[in-house]
Amino acid sequence: MERKKISIVTPCYNEEENVEPLTLKVREIFAALSQYDFEHIFIDNASTDKTVEKLKNLAAVDKRIKIICNARNFGHIRSPYYALLQAQGDAVITLAADLQEPPELIAEFLGKWEQGFKIIIGVKTKSRENQVIFAIRKFYYNLLKNISELEQIRNFHGFGLYDRSFIDVLKKLDEPYPYFRGLITEFGFNRVQIEYTQQERQKGRSKNNFYTLYDMAMLGFVNHSKVPLRLSSFIGFGASLISFAAGMVYLIYKLLFWSEFQLGLAPLAIGIFFFGSIQLFFIGIIGEYVGAIYTHVKKKPLVVEKERINFDDYGSN
Repeated sequence: MERKKISIVTPCYNEEENVEPLTLKVREIFAALSQYDFEHIFIDNASTDKTVEKLKNLAAVDKRIKIICNARNFGHIRSPYYALLQAQGDAVITLAADLQEPPELIAEFLGKWEQGFKIIIGVKTKSRENQVIFAIRKFYYNLLKNISELEQIRNFHGFGLYDRSFIDVLKKLDEPYPYFRGLITEFGFNRVQIEYTQQERQKGRSKNNFYTLYDMAMLGFVNHSKVPLRLSSFIGFGASLISFAAGMVYLIYKLLFWSEFQLGLAPLAIGIFFFGSIQLFFIGIIGEYVGAIYTHVKKKPLVVEKERINFDDYGSN
């Protein structure tokens, strides 16, 4: 019977302090899972520190470590997704480089996979990160779940195991800027959730910032809900009714008390700024949808590779 191969996929950017401990940890785990072969694919998003140098040193002594070096930083959405498509294992496990996702769950993931589940996902129910950030993330996932047209998984960041059949479906898609977390529920594969506590980052700093988090959040809305667009129509219609009613009240009041009633500039200025801000807000919402369409129409590749190492046994996909 042919041995099953497991692909571990780890995106990284400036993680020079973490790639070696993570590699050793994964190697230790699979030493206890001797019934499996494995490969560990790192995709580096043009790191500016010694991440690539350290990865190359590790890959020189262990051919199971494979490296894809991007020509530039292609962002936190496209690069990990591209690496998934390069994996050749019977199952693919995504694992962050910062060790906040516990590698120890790999054995549990594989146990559920052997039971017949095609997707096994890690759901972060507790976190040792900043509690304010955790609360904001939790609020976002609850909001997205409530307005999405498809089922959304709360507190799921992509950490999990994906069967080859699911990866093959992803390869057939034409998604230049995919919202991977939303694709999990879209195709109906049977899945199971495993809860875990996110660990505190031990070394280095998170590469996420306000823009990257906002980008991911808006991508989730745009890909899985038309509610913001419809909400703009409803609010616009409601605001027009309120404006018409207020105008009629002022007109009647002015006709009844022509000499005593002075309209003044304050209500006019307040109304202009109020409705102007509403218009700008929803123009921005519409712009997000237009931007998503524009990105898809351009048909640019997910990433451009600068170099790949230890991929001699199969070619690029």
